[in-house]
Amino acid sequence: MASIKDLKKDINYVLGDIIEAVYIVEAANNKHDSKEGLEVIDGAIATFDELIAKVNQKDVENRKAHFKSVRQELQTKATKLVEKLNKIGG
Repeated sequence: MASIKDLKKDINYVLGDIIEAVYIVEAANNKHDSKEGLEVIDGAIATFDELIAKVNQKDVENRKAHFKSVRQELQTKATKLVEKLNKIGG
């Protein structure tokens, strides 16, 4: 099983890359600070806060299953954010 440290890094890198992609797409399309872009960024920040709080939870019965569900939630939410990002660039 991957360590908690690795899971936190994955959360940080995935959501950080999505935020960075928003800035790149907006710069490429000359749509700086668009409403849609800010929605994606706010969603990424909220997802980060939520997932880190879940990783730091101490009162979990089965830690391995808990971390697996956090990783799956990261994948699901990141996919939705990328879909929103693609609409900005499209």
